[in-house]
Amino acid sequence: MGLFLQKTNIIRDYLEDYVDGRAFWPQSVWKKYAKSGDLGYFAIQDKEENRVQALYCVNELVTDALELVPDCLEYLSKLQCAEVFRFCAIPQVMAIATLDKCYSNLDVFTGVVKIRKGMSCQLILSTNDMMGVHGTFHSFATIIARKARKAKAAGVEDPSHERTIKICHTICELTSQEATRKKNASTYKKSLILGLSTAGLSLAARRSETTSVNPLITGMAAAGLLTLSAASKLMCSSSTPLKTAQTLETEKNEK
Repeated sequence: MGLFLQKTNIIRDYLEDYVDGRAFWPQSVWKKYAKSGDLGYFAIQDKEENRVQALYCVNELVTDALELVPDCLEYLSKLQCAEVFRFCAIPQVMAIATLDKCYSNLDVFTGVVKIRKGMSCQLILSTNDMMGVHGTFHSFATIIARKARKAKAAGVEDPSHERTIKICHTICELTSQEATRKKNASTYKKSLILGLSTAGLSLAARRSETTSVNPLITGMAAAGLLTLSAASKLMCSSSTPLKTAQTLETEKNEK
């Protein structure tokens, strides 16, 4: 897993490392594509030939990193402690998302490729269990394979194409079962929240005197903080109107 993370960071940090005089990209790969024999060849993006060769190079490096994914997933599956699992899983899902951003992306050679903060939050939330992790890897492997096929259909003769498709297919096979479970669970949860919210709002409308309670219960249910049975019980128990502070003060004065 460490090697997977290291390769991902090296791919992403091409320009920063080159500017600072560092070179971590393997010569066995980049020298096949750099016609000048210099790693800075890829940073010269005003020539069509350079751009094409740069994409070939980064795609081979991304593919090489992806071939480590099966071992990473196997290691994660053996972790029993939830805290340790998340500690290991979070960097892994960040890495596969970064590789997706780098694949066939010339921005690698002109700036810094980053994952959006919103995406980072979603990725972190997906690391509670193997179902979520498998779902994430399945999703990004599918996207990368789609990009490769699209480029092939457009006439791009990427030397790593078949290799890329093969490893993406392998990842999808390893993760398809859990990914399907995650998708079904997500669909069920959305349907449940929608149904519960609709029922709660309808009940609240009929009981105007308890409008301070029902929307709260509905909101908690929609946020996943209450189960269906718990929300129903609370709805029933709230049938007696709650007295406002003003009502209580009025009754006190009358007495």
